Amino acid sequence: MSTPTFLHPFAPPTKPADEFLSIVSGDGATVTDSDGKVYIDAMASLWYANVGYGRSEIADAVAEQMKKIAGFHTFSSFTNPAVDALADRIGDLSPHDHPRVFFCCSGSEAVDSAMKIARIAQAQGGHPERTVIISRERAYHGVAYGGTSASGLPPNRIGFGPFLGDVVNVDPDDLAKMEAALSEHSGEIAAVITEPVQGAGGVYPPEDGYLEGLRQLCDRHGAYLIFDEVITGFGRLGTWFASQRFGVTPDLTTFAKAVTSGYQPLGGVVVGDAIADSLTADPDFVFRHGFTYSGHPAVCAAAMANIDIIEREGLLARIPGIESKFRDGLGALRERGLVTDVRGIGAMWAVSLPVGVSEADVFSHMLGAGVIARSLPATITLCPPLVITDAQIDQVLAALEAALSS
Repeated sequence: MSTPTFLHPFAPPTKPADEFLSIVSGDGATVTDSDGKVYIDAMASLWYANVGYGRSEIADAVAEQMKKIAGFHTFSSFTNPAVDALADRIGDLSPHDHPRVFFCCSGSEAVDSAMKIARIAQAQGGHPERTVIISRERAYHGVAYGGTSASGLPPNRIGFGPFLGDVVNVDPDDLAKMEAALSEHSGEIAAVITEPVQGAGGVYPPEDGYLEGLRQLCDRHGAYLIFDEVITGFGRLGTWFASQRFGVTPDLTTFAKAVTSGYQPLGGVVVGDAIADSLTADPDFVFRHGFTYSGHPAVCAAAMANIDIIEREGLLARIPGIESKFRDGLGALRERGLVTDVRGIGAMWAVSLPVGVSEADVFSHMLGAGVIARSLPATITLCPPLVITDAQIDQVLAALEAALSS
């Protein structure tokens, strides 16, 4: 069997070309493969397709922008109406009072940007010695070198070292251990980075009081708090950002994925007041960071149209119903002993599998039943488009139950 020319991410390079499932179209919460089989996408592709598939208005918005100008850089002296409008809109949706918004192309770039911004803001604030960044075990912060250095998922680090210096990984739930790490590096801390809900590590919502405690610790130790909202941003928990649901405001917020629902690649960082003040204190300071496609107008047009859909269709208000159905349905599987743990919040869920049950087999069985989930070690995750119907959720739960029962 021949291997494809395309080197697939997170797949064995030896995997034969005919073992990949070719997805050719989508509509709402479903996608269709090259053989015409339709699947309910219970993962919003990779946590991002919040408004679902087949949204012609997003394609039309991108096409209209490209007819005017497809792209032009925003370095130094240049801007464009699309990026200015989107920055204002995201700033207004964010929990920050007077934010600045930086744009890039992905969540990985957003995380690396936030780490760099935290360090340069400390330096501009008179503390160049503050370079240490603390992250949590189980964390997934993308695959660029900053995010990989901050990763709390050991398999994603194997063979890629050496990593970025001054990055410390600590227990994911124990505030006392977090405080000990902050104290150990007292006077050297630039920032603490965390996902409000840890996603690719297995969907772990924060324990009660954890994020509040983290905010207090950062304030006490002079550290910036970074929320990695690449998954949770733009409606996944029923608020525009998870920080608003939990009532904890960070200093920096990364976003990507659902900002365009995947229709175009876009990521970014919302920069809160404290950091913005440090960056603007010296009128001669130049922010020497950015990407060729930062503020790409056609991509920004996709984001504006995507946010329009979320607002117009009231998709945030759909979250309580989705959350209730998954909580009840997955809870019933736990009561029957088919799964050992259920974790989730909003439209972001996971189950832990009993010993001896293969996540690959469960994934394969569900795929055969026309449902796409995601398998992680001893775990199945579910994160559907926000347009998924109650009937489709029932089908997802039925496919999971059948896979576990078999």
